Amino acid sequence: MKKHLKVLTLFAAGTLVLTAAGCASGGDDAGSDGGPEPVVMWGSWSGDQVDQLEEQAARFNESQDDYEVSYVPQELVEEKLLTALAGGQVPDVVLWDRYQTSLYAPKGALAPIDEFVEEDAIDTSIFYEPALGEMEVDDKLYGLPLLVDNRSLLYNKTLLADAGVEAPTNWDELKTAAEALAVSEGGKLTQAGLDLSDPGLFNMYLAQAGGQLLNDDQTKTAYNSPEGLEVLEFWKSLLDAGVYEQGFGDTGDSFAESRTAMKLDGPWALSTLNKVDGLEYGVVQPPAGPNGDTGAYMGGFGLVIPEGAKNAEGAWEFMKWWTTEAENGVAFGEIAGWIPANIEAANDPYFTENEHYAAFIETMNYAQARPSVKGYSDVDGKALVPALERFLSGEISAEQALKDAQEQGDQILEQNR
Repeated sequence: MKKHLKVLTLFAAGTLVLTAAGCASGGDDAGSDGGPEPVVMWGSWSGDQVDQLEEQAARFNESQDDYEVSYVPQELVEEKLLTALAGGQVPDVVLWDRYQTSLYAPKGALAPIDEFVEEDAIDTSIFYEPALGEMEVDDKLYGLPLLVDNRSLLYNKTLLADAGVEAPTNWDELKTAAEALAVSEGGKLTQAGLDLSDPGLFNMYLAQAGGQLLNDDQTKTAYNSPEGLEVLEFWKSLLDAGVYEQGFGDTGDSFAESRTAMKLDGPWALSTLNKVDGLEYGVVQPPAGPNGDTGAYMGGFGLVIPEGAKNAEGAWEFMKWWTTEAENGVAFGEIAGWIPANIEAANDPYFTENEHYAAFIETMNYAQARPSVKGYSDVDGKALVPALERFLSGEISAEQALKDAQEQGDQILEQNR
């Protein structure tokens, strides 16, 4: 055995018992016949994504003789993991939404991997720093970043050419282009200049305006600021100009159907758009704000080892193979279209020389991670977005929306301290 990973297994009664996750098997008699030891991976991916993960697992299985990875999809994987911990039946590795790390590591759900990293001398600077930071809690590393994404600007080449406008690079150009691209007939919008359906994109607009999500000591929200107001006033100017109407494109994919000319979207959209006959589209970096500030946020997945994993050693070998060897990250990009969190892999010509991926890679150079402060994930969903939805529907003013978001957000952060 190469090493033991010390773990704390949480029993249903709430008693913490110190155990050791050895490098034996994922079951009592697994590997006893001299064959490869099973490594069970959980994740929330389903449908066609199952085939993608199984193909990547097969590549690892064929690369060595010690371990055999199998994927088991799970709905609500984080909640299932807590249930499994109580019953002592956890998987060996989990395809993990990095944003959840700061919430679930303190619950005892994840095992730190610092000993593995140190013993194998892994250079963690090979990963995008914000993505790696999402896997760290209280100076302990709980996994390795695997996949990254961001929102860049997708535009319909045909519609822009017909309107005689170029892909915008800043807010002023964005508004000018969106106005030129919007089409109304009989007082009803038939072609949106810009998709404004997602209030969750306030975060990146705020960064472009030079603002921040939390104050400097990360104890309170910073939405209710001159920069936050500037974002909402910009949105209102776009709505007043008729570039978008609430509910437009709610059925179907209006961008794929050439009914929306521009939208901020992620690389996950490309595989679908590439299948649309006759659709010619381009991708550029998100437009810069009024003072030239760039802004984008990074999301994506990592790989973690749960507390109590029976085959932590095999899980680590799989994680290391996929995340630290650039060619394996590129291979999965070719399978599934996802951008690797490994910087060398993300800058492979497969991505940088592709007209649709290149802008996403450029945006990665300044994309930030969302705050990892405990409770912040609830702030977004329970405080910020609901207030912005009321603003976009015309129920409340920009000032009131920011005030409501701040008050409710600060309360959530206080409750989680």
